[in-house]
Amino acid sequence: MVPVTSATTTKPSLLQSRVGGLPRAFWVLFGGTFVNRLGTMVEPFIGVYLTQARHMPLATAGVVMAVFGVGSLLSQLVAGWLADHIGRRATLTGGMVATAAAMIVLGYSTSLPAIVAVMAVLGLVVDAYRPASQAMVTDLISPDDRPRAFGLLFWAINMGFAVAMVAGGWLAQSGFTWLFWIDALTSLAFGLLVWRAVPETRPEKNGHEGGGFAEVLKDRLMVAYVLFSLLYTFVYLQAFTTMPLAVTGQGLPTTSYGVAMAVNGLLIVLVQPLISPWLSKRDPSLMLAIGMAVVGVGFALTALVSTTAGYAATVAVWSIGEVLTAGMAGAVVAALAPAHLRGRYSGLYGFAWSVGGLLAPLIGTRLLASGQVVLWLTVGAMGLLGALGQLAIAPAVRRRSAAG
Repeated sequence: MVPVTSATTTKPSLLQSRVGGLPRAFWVLFGGTFVNRLGTMVEPFIGVYLTQARHMPLATAGVVMAVFGVGSLLSQLVAGWLADHIGRRATLTGGMVATAAAMIVLGYSTSLPAIVAVMAVLGLVVDAYRPASQAMVTDLISPDDRPRAFGLLFWAINMGFAVAMVAGGWLAQSGFTWLFWIDALTSLAFGLLVWRAVPETRPEKNGHEGGGFAEVLKDRLMVAYVLFSLLYTFVYLQAFTTMPLAVTGQGLPTTSYGVAMAVNGLLIVLVQPLISPWLSKRDPSLMLAIGMAVVGVGFALTALVSTTAGYAATVAVWSIGEVLTAGMAGAVVAALAPAHLRGRYSGLYGFAWSVGGLLAPLIGTRLLASGQVVLWLTVGAMGLLGALGQLAIAPAVRRRSAAG
């Protein structure tokens, strides 16, 4: 007679499928990331601060923000090197402590030279945690769970930032000093939390292993991935550069842009946790390509709209594409990177976002000057080109992942 056994392999619950099986150190990083983004109030309102509180002309404020952009270009490369050289924990904590100090100094700086100098430092350190954080997740999490882990961090960033935007706009009415202090304190809390509660995760380096960005740049697959990702960043960042100009250029109030972008935050917060378990079982390269294509189509459809409802509908389309890419980019970088170069690989990927942040307004505004149809169809085509590129390299990424 066959013995009757109890069901010991029950199907995981809905909650377990989303958050189960991840180590405590990851949840410390998750909580710290959420707290940090809750306090991200200065950067979104820096233009308003410079022109209203410091009474700078628009042209001068633009130069100051460009200095910040130059700092951010260097940030990802330097932070990626530090994450591999001195460790993930020290890099993340150091970047957050430096960010806290820069926020306080900037909040009390009144002269133009001082503001320019501090903005350069802030651009260098404010996102220095990203390569270290991404490398830390790769060190801690198994390949099968990485898309889910990176997706959870994506959700924490967007949820925290949504709250910060609302709270920051309200607090700015009472004085910008509050914004600098809150941003500084949450940055400091993130850094100290990781320092106290997360052990160093950097793998031991073997004596025969090389290092440096020269080795990263020899990886043609990684370079191709970064270039295709740059196309996507250029497309995605139009939402924060040319889209508000396009909305108001059609005679709509700024609130129309706010309503449309609220759709983006709402869909990410609600939809991403629901489909995360399904996404985690899919091929990251394929999901990334599909997501990029949907984002490209969503922006291309913007050429057809001229109302608040129309803009909200197109934002909904490309937001679904953004949700499909959530966590997948980090998973691909993790699959491509050798263990001793994870920080540098993450830094090079972050560099694509920094370059996109500079090119999106520079090229996007010139395309907009030629007309909205020209802008949005060009942007949509670039999104589809990035998606095709991801599809082309997907087999090589899968082979590298399997070999790893």
